Amino acid sequence: MSNLALFLLMMCGGTAVALQPSINARLAQKIGVIESSFVSFTVGALVLAVAVSFWGRGSLRALSTASWWELTGGLLGAAFVTLTIVVVPRIGTAAAMAAIIAAQLTTGLLMDHFALFGFRGAPLDGKRIAGTLLLMAGAALVFRR
Repeated sequence: MSNLALFLLMMCGGTAVALQPSINARLAQKIGVIESSFVSFTVGALVLAVAVSFWGRGSLRALSTASWWELTGGLLGAAFVTLTIVVVPRIGTAAAMAAIIAAQLTTGLLMDHFALFGFRGAPLDGKRIAGTLLLMAGAALVFRR
């Protein structure tokens, strides 16, 4: 798959990430915050169960070989979804997304620099730091009310 196709797929993912908190927050108005997070993860788990059963190529049996920290993705995801359900109605979707994106880029920059989790690294340099600082400044501008 080309880099352009991968970039466009991530643009679609970014759109989904921007839509999800508002959808979940609306549901939370009807059923509660934690309950909305639970429903979101349950629906996602059911969809993924179908996907694994039809298209899965890995091995769930290999799960027993995973380190404890490799299982924390679900915990982090649950915390993220719950936080967005709480925050988006209070500060708005754009401000929440700006904060999320700035934090993601900063974390990603550090992860790349230190080649964390064994993935390809990219050293910190002036351009990457400047880009991150500009994004943070943009996030601050979007956040202002």
